[in-house]
Amino acid sequence: MARSHNFSAGPTALPIEVLRQAHDEFFDFAGTGMSVMEISHRSEVFMEIAHEAEQDLRTILKVPDRYRVLFVQGGASLQFAQVPMNLLGAKGSADYLHTGLWSGKAIEAARRYCDVRVAASSAATGFDRVPTVGERNLDSNAAYLHYTENETVHGVQFVDVPQTTVPLVCDACSSLLSKPIDVARHGLIYAAAQKNMGAAGITVVIIDEALLDRALALTPDILSYARIAKADSMLNTPATFPWYLTGLTLKWIMHQGGIERIHQINQAKAELLYRTIDDSEGFYHNPVQAPYRSLNNVPFTLADQTLEDTFLRLAEQSGLNGLKGHASVGGMRASIYNAVSLPAVEALSDFMKDFAHVHG
Repeated sequence: MARSHNFSAGPTALPIEVLRQAHDEFFDFAGTGMSVMEISHRSEVFMEIAHEAEQDLRTILKVPDRYRVLFVQGGASLQFAQVPMNLLGAKGSADYLHTGLWSGKAIEAARRYCDVRVAASSAATGFDRVPTVGERNLDSNAAYLHYTENETVHGVQFVDVPQTTVPLVCDACSSLLSKPIDVARHGLIYAAAQKNMGAAGITVVIIDEALLDRALALTPDILSYARIAKADSMLNTPATFPWYLTGLTLKWIMHQGGIERIHQINQAKAELLYRTIDDSEGFYHNPVQAPYRSLNNVPFTLADQTLEDTFLRLAEQSGLNGLKGHASVGGMRASIYNAVSLPAVEALSDFMKDFAHVHG
């Protein structure tokens, strides 16, 4: 079986071990004679899948007992609206940090429900860094402070968790499970699965129980965190197969040595790729200031932009896929999530060096 190296921003690579197990169990899960896709979400068999996935996630991230873990649908795009619907309460405003395309989308969505204050932004410098967030920039009466921990398009990542006196909301879609995160410093964390956790179709929400009673009156039952929590994420028929794949991926992370070991591997991958770019004598360029470079998404451009199509064509011929940059910024982008192996990044690095030698 020929497998290419998948550097797509998402959906992205799944661990080969997870794919193999899903293949082996596809037609007959746990002796039921049915595929896991055919099993009722109310059955004891599936309820055990759901329970194990939650417990494994709690173990990996060291989630405190006071937090509820929800498995929902809709991805980050739904959370952009679901967060203000559920957390505004009697407050009329919320603070947001603007660090790239996805935090910008979150800001625009929230403006339908409240007064959004952009407490800090790096738009003026092309989103090449995380802006400094001073206490005087924040509103102590805001319902919450929202930040996007890692920007997949611009390749910018926070070094530290923002300091605030109001509940902190984190869009961790492209970074959750790629490195440790202090859950206890957050009121809510959300992340779609198709980056580091599994397949598209499942979104994880980790929320402090104290925030479950703040939903606006207009919030539909199906979007109420409180109602979803009360129903153990079974308020409606969930995306059962993606939930199952997420459970397998969580067990794979544990078998790799947990999040600390995953983080070490991810650091090695990122360091290799950034070194390849920086040592290219200007042939390649990454626009992000070094302290804020993403562990997960590495955008880069070629000094001679007329070579981009050739680069992508030859990369695909070499089994290196998903390297085209986002349409809003162009260039290239290598997304090096958990299931993208160090040998895959080494293959990309070697290709980039060879390409620069031939065309530089």
